[in-house]
Amino acid sequence: MDNTDKKERQVVFWPGNIVAAEAAIAAGCRFFAGYPITPSSEIAHVMSKRLPEVGGRFIQMEDEIAAMGALIGASLTGEKVLTATSGPGFSLKQENIGFASFIEVPCVIINVMRGGPSTGLPTALGQSDVMQARWGTHGDRPVIAITPSYLDEVYTEIIRAFNLAEILRMPVYILLDEVLGHLSERLEIPDPSEYELLERPRPTVPPEEYKPYDSSFGDVPPMADYFTGYRWHTTGLNHDQTGFPTTDPKICQFEEERMERKVSQNLDKIISYDEFMTEDAEIGIFAFGSTARAAMVAVSDAREKGIKAGLLRAITLWPFPEEPVRKFSKQVKGIVVPEANLGQMIYEVERVIGCNCPVVGVNKVGGVPIYPGEILAKIEELA
Repeated sequence: MDNTDKKERQVVFWPGNIVAAEAAIAAGCRFFAGYPITPSSEIAHVMSKRLPEVGGRFIQMEDEIAAMGALIGASLTGEKVLTATSGPGFSLKQENIGFASFIEVPCVIINVMRGGPSTGLPTALGQSDVMQARWGTHGDRPVIAITPSYLDEVYTEIIRAFNLAEILRMPVYILLDEVLGHLSERLEIPDPSEYELLERPRPTVPPEEYKPYDSSFGDVPPMADYFTGYRWHTTGLNHDQTGFPTTDPKICQFEEERMERKVSQNLDKIISYDEFMTEDAEIGIFAFGSTARAAMVAVSDAREKGIKAGLLRAITLWPFPEEPVRKFSKQVKGIVVPEANLGQMIYEVERVIGCNCPVVGVNKVGGVPIYPGEILAKIEELA
């Protein structure tokens, strides 16, 4: 492309939490409800200032439970909505997240992970909420969780998260961690012409004919905005296409399978990953979030020592990138899984690859990042 045709980008030097807030504004977010919690509080702080400037609304609720409820209510009126929290708040939000999933309300939830359990390490790194993101609520439900590793990726992936939430009518997680939330690095802000903003499907039928879960329109039924002349019922009970409760086993089975299909039939739009020096790799690394940055350095260090290492980095953690991981495992002699927890995603890697190759972990929970040398030591063990 001729550089004269490319719009000049704004260059900034922001910490990740500010990047996250600005990306949400760029994605069309006009409502934020939350409760302050380290290490995510800067997101709420920025949103409290920026949303009124663009015609949006910010509200600080009395706790995380109420914040998630407010988020659902705002989304039902047609707004693009965001909340941000960390581990303890993420735990409190789970019941209302399950409700949002079941009534199929678009929303984006940022979890800037820290150490745990309980209050844990409020100001330090952790990556121990990744399985909670998948299984935090009771019942079957589809889950999308995105784990950026770089601040330019934080910006673009938050925009993608809003798009996915809207077009699939569901909550979407952004799993940052304390390092990414507070790390500052140079960033070129994409011009709005460089990305597309998507909207939830809305009804084209008259209000009297509208059914909020009418599957004749596909697995993602049109969603009417409250206060626009359309009336529809929301309930956490199993419901039919009208939104009212039902205990009919066939309807319950169909509706829950339909919700699962929204994700399983759109994996090509959802799953994202990156590869670094994997073409001829003999030792593999699977990593995500800020830990993947150290893993990339470890790969380069291993190459300098004559060890052909390669990194498969998950950008979308849920749905898990099964096929790329399975293919990678057939190529390498072993896989190292570094993560700032006592071992969570390593079991997902083992589940997917079976007996194709050995898998070893590098695990730290003291709030200190995993260093490249620690990953390199495991690479050398497998080489």
